[in-house]
Amino acid sequence: MRTLLTVTAVLEAAAGLGIMVLPSVAASLLLGSTLDTVGALVVARVAGVALLALGVACWLARHDEGTRAVRGLVGAMALYNVGVLALFVHAALVWEASAIALWPVVVGHAVMGVWRIISLSARHS
Repeated sequence: MRTLLTVTAVLEAAAGLGIMVLPSVAASLLLGSTLDTVGALVVARVAGVALLALGVACWLARHDEGTRAVRGLVGAMALYNVGVLALFVHAALVWEASAIALWPVVVGHAVMGVWRIISLSARHS
């Protein structure tokens, strides 16, 4: 799980920093829309901080393989990936929101989610 946690740490921290610094650019690249209100910008930046925190947690846990805490972290990240995947696909199919980065991000969340589920299954058996 060390590789999984390291990859997760880098990807989530980078995404979090990007969303914190340039939330409107992230929204534009993912959904083709802008963040027009202070509320939308603040919520986007809170999401960025949360992603950064998840990245830090994964980075710090990468050497703790086999613990229940790491299994919990990987399980929570699997839920995160499935949830984000569902939200983005819903946005694309129902609200017709889409931009250049949407489908690569959807595929990335699907791959990471499957990787996490396989890692949890492998450790459990």
